[in-house]
Parts: sequence; structure tokens; C-alpha cells
Amino acid sequence: MVQIAIRTYQVKDQMRVIALWRQCGLVVPQNDPEVDIASKMAWQPELFFVGDADGEIVATAMAGYEGHRGWINYLAVARKCQRLGYGRAIMDHAHRLGCPKINLQVRSTNREVIRFYERLGFREDEVVSMGKRLIVDAGK
Repeated sequence: MVQIAIRTYQVKDQMRVIALWRQCGLVVPQNDPEVDIASKMAWQPELFFVGDADGEIVATAMAGYEGHRGWINYLAVARKCQRLGYGRAIMDHAHRLGCPKINLQVRSTNREVIRFYERLGFREDEVVSMGKRLIVDAGK
């Protein structure tokens, strides 16, 4: 198994990161990945991680922490690299933030990803997830 080096996202990574997100089904009409990356680079850019294996970006995670809860977004692992421990490795890296709890959201239809997070110790919270779109991405 090729080991991954986890590092902070760099601007030169953008096209490869977006291609990985598309491969993993993370790009949806209501979220423009370029806008999401620009937003992350403006807020806690040091918490945007990529996993590099032999010069290829094979994993990503956007983490956030406001002092109370941590959040994970855009966790992705290249299909050919799934079940090799890369997802666990990048999540372990994010756990080093020191927050007491990490939250994340998964579409309820994505059973395989839910099982992955359950194997990492995540459990479904008895909460209602609510959202309000304040900015509509261009062209949406």
C-alpha cells in the first residue's frame, strides 16, 4: 500500500481536487466547488487538507473549528484508493484539531459513506439539521 502524505491544500491543487470531488459525487448543483474552495481559502485555509500519494491527490477534507464543535466537509477518497485506510488517515489528521466533538453531514441515501463513518466511531445524533442559503452560487 502506498502511504499518503497529508498536507495543506495549495492553489495549484484546485483542478485535481475538484476532479476528485466530481468522481466521488460531492459536487451538486447548489454548490459551486470553485466558490467553496475560495470561501475556505478565506476562512481557516490551514484546515483544508489533501492526501498526496506519489504526487497524486487521492484524498481531501475540509475541516472547521469555531471553538465549540469541529466540522468535516468534502471528505473524499479516490475510488481506486478506497478501503486502503486513506479516509481514516485524513480523518485522524483532522481529529488533531483538539475539539471536543466533530460533526458532519451525509446525505441519508449515501449508505456506504454512513457505514464508513460508523466504523470510525461516529453515531447519528438526535438533532434536526437545518440550513438557510445566504448566498446563491453563480449560475444556480
